[in-house]
Amino acid sequence: MARTRFPKDAGLSTRMGLTMFLNGLLYVVLILAIWWIMGQSAGGAIVALVLSVGIFWFQWYFSDSVAMRAMGAREVSPEQAPELHSLVDRLCQQADMTKPRVAFADTMVPNAFATGRSPDHSVIAVTRGLLNELEPKEVEAVLAHELSHVAHRDVTVMTVAGVTGVVASLMMRAFLFSGGRRGGNNNGVPIQLLLMLVGVIVYALSFVLIRVLSRYRELAADRAAAMLTGSPSTLASALVKISGQTQKMPQQDLRQSAGAAHLAFFNVGSLFSTHPSLEKRLAQLEKISRQLSTEL
Repeated sequence: MARTRFPKDAGLSTRMGLTMFLNGLLYVVLILAIWWIMGQSAGGAIVALVLSVGIFWFQWYFSDSVAMRAMGAREVSPEQAPELHSLVDRLCQQADMTKPRVAFADTMVPNAFATGRSPDHSVIAVTRGLLNELEPKEVEAVLAHELSHVAHRDVTVMTVAGVTGVVASLMMRAFLFSGGRRGGNNNGVPIQLLLMLVGVIVYALSFVLIRVLSRYRELAADRAAAMLTGSPSTLASALVKISGQTQKMPQQDLRQSAGAAHLAFFNVGSLFSTHPSLEKRLAQLEKISRQLSTEL
């Protein structure tokens, strides 16, 4: 975690480290499985290794550009968005952290996100819908939430941890839809079937690990934002407003930003959601509010 005034979260650090380790282990298993299935030939393993390294570098280096394109966001200067920059400036000074680039997405879906390969190469973005629906103090609370993601470096960890799942997904698709040769191993089982089976298992395990970390990091960001601003109720108010407005949005508008939903401030909760339920987030903020009241 970068040195800022955002409170440290041992639980988040532990979970990020464990997720990285387990995804790395899955990645090794994936490469070894490809090597074994391909008749213990180094060719298939080398191809998978080179491919995954390329995907890792691309996702890590261009994570901000990819997310901004998915959300339809563009970087804005202090002259173009003075009030937004003023809020970010004040929060960064309060948190004692480097100011990220600021972006704006001209969509009525109320949301915000943060991305970037490091605190020094990050961007924080908000949508027109968010600015229209929330009061300035509520926008500030949402921005504090997103800045905590930057400070905790959890965006970077999510990007790196997701590489294993991406490689497994590409392997499934390649062998599911390819018309290539159907070889066999020593037991006569088609190579195509084995590779796809390994891909499904690795992808499923990686998917679960990422979802568990993602939900915890959202709760951690809520806690950090509430502690920094000293107003958990303001963040709770923003969540309630965004939830109500999101439910009214056309599905077409919501699908347009689905590519970066895992990075967004709010996402509709479900069994496979990257975000915890609204009820769980509000309950945590209510608990923090009571704690702060007791300390006064």
